[in-house]
Amino acid sequence: MPAEETNQDDLVEQARRVRANAHAPYSGFKVGAAIRAASGQVYVGCNVENVAYPEGTCAEAGAISAMVAAGETGLTDVAVVASGPEPVTPCGGCRQKLAEFGRGETNITMATMDGQFRTATLSELLPGAFGAGHMAES
Repeated sequence: MPAEETNQDDLVEQARRVRANAHAPYSGFKVGAAIRAASGQVYVGCNVENVAYPEGTCAEAGAISAMVAAGETGLTDVAVVASGPEPVTPCGGCRQKLAEFGRGETNITMATMDGQFRTATLSELLPGAFGAGHMAES
């Protein structure tokens, strides 16, 4: 098995494991995420719902927060695992958060609990991403 595939398999497994810790008493929809930082270190996160619905946190955002709290600011690979009939993409807000720390070619592997998966690049999931370059003064 190629090293990259093994690395993505490892990320999917870590996302699957952390998904079990998700706090989703309202929707029942648990999500786990694992991201590999540029250093190779893996950070995980799970969704955390709140009775005041907009105050919850997505799994991807939790993993990014853990990475940044550890002093890292670049990610190279992402895995997201959720239950459902097909792989779930990160929400729009998380796509923008991933774009803040990733690159267009960053691989995002989305998987289900029963082993289905889909891989896309960040550019495919967020074409025309808004970035710091858009804020440059003319």
